[in-house]
Amino acid sequence: MQNKERTEKLLVLMNERKYFTKLKPEHKEENSFTIPLKVSSYNELNLMVSDLLKASIVLMNKEARSLAVFHKDTDINVLTLLEIALQLLPEEEMLLLDDLYKLYYKE
Repeated sequence: MQNKERTEKLLVLMNERKYFTKLKPEHKEENSFTIPLKVSSYNELNLMVSDLLKASIVLMNKEARSLAVFHKDTDINVLTLLEIALQLLPEEEMLLLDDLYKLYYKE
């Protein structure tokens, strides 16, 4: 199949579905995007940021890693980190990759 025909099929495919929904264009800056992150309260947001900072400290510092094993204050809420990761996954964009894969190998 010629490149022009593939391009046309790709454009039709992309117009049929809503892709690229995870990143929201930042109108103030070119090539800059925002990612929506759902939280139930300021406290939850604070806990998420705190867990991210704690995880970073523990992973970057040998002494902190050893302390994390013994002190409850340095425990990291892994569930919170996993929730953040889940919200950041680009689901619609992955569907596009599936469709592109099918389109590429179908021809």
